[in-house]
Amino acid sequence: MKTYEELLRDTALADERFVVMTAENRALVRNLPSVLGDRFVDTGITEQTMLGAAAGLALRGRIPVVHALAAFLTMRAFEFTRTSVGIANLPVKMSSFIPGVLSDGNGPTHQAIEDISIMRGIPGMEVYAPADAQDLVDMLPTIWATPNPSYVRINTRPAKYDHAPYEHGKAEVIAKGDDLTIVTYGFMFEASLEAQRKLTENGFSVGLINFRSLKPFDGEAIRSLIGQTKQIISIEDHFITGGLFSILAEFLVKEGLSIPVHPIGFDAKWFKPARLPEVLAYEGLDAEGLVKRITQLI
Repeated sequence: MKTYEELLRDTALADERFVVMTAENRALVRNLPSVLGDRFVDTGITEQTMLGAAAGLALRGRIPVVHALAAFLTMRAFEFTRTSVGIANLPVKMSSFIPGVLSDGNGPTHQAIEDISIMRGIPGMEVYAPADAQDLVDMLPTIWATPNPSYVRINTRPAKYDHAPYEHGKAEVIAKGDDLTIVTYGFMFEASLEAQRKLTENGFSVGLINFRSLKPFDGEAIRSLIGQTKQIISIEDHFITGGLFSILAEFLVKEGLSIPVHPIGFDAKWFKPARLPEVLAYEGLDAEGLVKRITQLI
């Protein structure tokens, strides 16, 4: 399996429209400057400038793939993304590094736990959250091929599940369950999968759906649960407001559907800065914590 950098390198070498850009964050693309030459652009710590320049390049037929830390890519450069990229619906592809709890030991300034809410509010903007490195490289060719702008929560952690091939805009149904169905996305898929297995061992019938794409959203995957499962548990490393729980609520109300939905995520508070395993344990977002919380709910 190719890495993110290898996939981007090969894509750019095969298609001269691709330009790789970064706001002085080269963690994912450190080997590309010598390969791409003047099609690699580092604007420095200037996310706004990067997005404005990317819009200009896109207007001239290029496909810019831009890189920055999630908190700064979504918030510091929001007006440029909304106005220069969104209104014109330009194919600027945003690769968001360390989203959600993946900001690890950094403090609240580096925590992007409202990014899904922010980016899905831009008309035309597509929003994706791969579960792991395998999911990421499987999804990206399709994402980069769309004519729309996109925001991707980059996740390069090793896969612990052999995913089904990606179908654009479709959720991945891992398991079906009568008692409840867990719906999740991105990094939280790992702990959700382990929790689903432990709950099954404990005698519960538990389904699991990986929402790789949050916009477009696979509403039919939710519609298929009505009458087939007793309740839905949404799990996300994001504020409950504006994230998957909000997306579910919006869909159910719009379609006139009814099913109990219980959210697990951040409810109007930042997560305590620490190393990733400690963050997950403290917030009850590791598999053990999820099993305990879900068991209480059911």
